[in-house]
Amino acid sequence: MRFVLVVLISLPLALGAQTEARARARDLGVAPGIFRPGRWNAITDVAGVRVGQSTVIAGDSVHTGVTAIFPSAENPFLSRVPAAIVVGNGFGKLLGSTQVNELGELESPILLTCTLCVWRVADALVGWMLEQPGMEEVRSLNVVVGETNDGQLNAIRSRPVGADAVRAALLAASSGSVREGSVGAGAGTVAFGFKGGIGTASRLLPASLGGFTVGVLVQSNFGGVLQILGAPVGKALGSYAFKDAVEGGKGDGSIMIVVATDAPLSDRNLRRLAERALMGLARTGSSASNGSGDYVVAFSTAASVRRVQPTSQAAAHSGAYTLSTTELANDETSALYQGVVEATEEAIYNSLFMATTTTARGRTVRALPLDTVRAILRRYDAADR
Repeated sequence: MRFVLVVLISLPLALGAQTEARARARDLGVAPGIFRPGRWNAITDVAGVRVGQSTVIAGDSVHTGVTAIFPSAENPFLSRVPAAIVVGNGFGKLLGSTQVNELGELESPILLTCTLCVWRVADALVGWMLEQPGMEEVRSLNVVVGETNDGQLNAIRSRPVGADAVRAALLAASSGSVREGSVGAGAGTVAFGFKGGIGTASRLLPASLGGFTVGVLVQSNFGGVLQILGAPVGKALGSYAFKDAVEGGKGDGSIMIVVATDAPLSDRNLRRLAERALMGLARTGSSASNGSGDYVVAFSTAASVRRVQPTSQAAAHSGAYTLSTTELANDETSALYQGVVEATEEAIYNSLFMATTTTARGRTVRALPLDTVRAILRRYDAADR
């Protein structure tokens, strides 16, 4: 995929992300679950889904950015997909959530960024969407923008993400592989005391179970006691929430989880799918602490549940406008639930495994030490190799 780096001020690499060997979880034998991944092991394995990212780095204090997820190749306002949003813990700023859950549909790309940049990003997204063909008569628009607080490594009060970064991420959106780790909205995030970031994974169901694909993308910035395939990695590394109460150790933080599938699910069953993604989050050691904003946005790209809109206001009022959809039966959803749990767990691992040590604002947040992690997993016989 195309990747855009928006560098506001160029400084030596020593002040930003450090060059170090990184690998995806599966490359190190960390392969959760029973189903195999799609071609890219990414949310973009769901046909039509595109991801674009822009990273904003300025001086030694700004490390943040934007990650954009398009549900299809079409204009998302004119060709809406059914969607649902589930709140694990609501300490966050997720713009557009009430209308998505009220109407059961998504009408914009999903953008992820830093906490105090949400409103600037939303404004830029609205401006960009109103410029698109077919939007000339639009007078209401519900954009979805999520966030996590990257204030440890980012001068968040400067609200450094503007329209240029938003447009760069939107224009960069493409299918194929997705860059992970300290990029886009994950440039300044921290998870389990280590450098967090963007991670993604997918699962492809066997033909006998429908052959559907489910993909997940996460922006990890949360706390807890890190577990990898059940092994107590956080404890073994001496980095975990509440380690020493007198040091004020907390478990706070946030995560945004975006789930896509080509299974023909209604917004009702998408809500059920999103709820299972939180199970994948729990497997990694999160306890959804008081200060953690844990959100899941789920949507279906299936043509049989798409909600195509009239091309003009006149057409919308020319007569009764009806929709006819065909959705998967309730009894056929269980394999998807298994798949989304597995993909969420692996996406979180990828966000950690691919992140790089970052120094900013006078502090350094280490990347997860992969060699040590592999040794711990061997000790517990947890990894596949």
